[in-house]
Amino acid sequence: MAEIRIGVVTSSDSCSSGTREDTAGRALMDLCEKRGWIVVGYHVCMDDIEALTASIAEIADVDGAEVILTCGGTGFGPRDVAPEATMNACDRPAPGIAEHIRAESGRITPRAMLSRATAAMRGPVLVINLPGSEKAARECFGFVADQLEHAVEMAGGGGHD
Repeated sequence: MAEIRIGVVTSSDSCSSGTREDTAGRALMDLCEKRGWIVVGYHVCMDDIEALTASIAEIADVDGAEVILTCGGTGFGPRDVAPEATMNACDRPAPGIAEHIRAESGRITPRAMLSRATAAMRGPVLVINLPGSEKAARECFGFVADQLEHAVEMAGGGGHD
């Protein structure tokens, strides 16, 4: 099992104001730690494109994350801007990841088609948008987790097996 440095960014007005606990972000950290991965950064942000973009950049560039998982802010609401912040912070799209998550989620709920989540690269750092509910964040993490070690290896210049 490879050790991956993980960052988690939660996009939520209610969590950042303290009126609601961030169960989705904490669940993602727990799932990563159970795999032996190290959480190097964790931010809870308002649903604000500048704050989210800055958090993604800081966790990638300062904290040294290799994978950043965002949760929340991927729907149709007027303040759901996690995909836009991700694309602002990144330089290359990784569309297959979000496509796979939506396809697998569609087996659970038809509302999966309403996700605007994306995935992209900031240099060698992979950023993946996940839903804001704990249940959905756990499910979607499960759809991609087994591929993250190989993704990190490839992003670092490793070969294909």
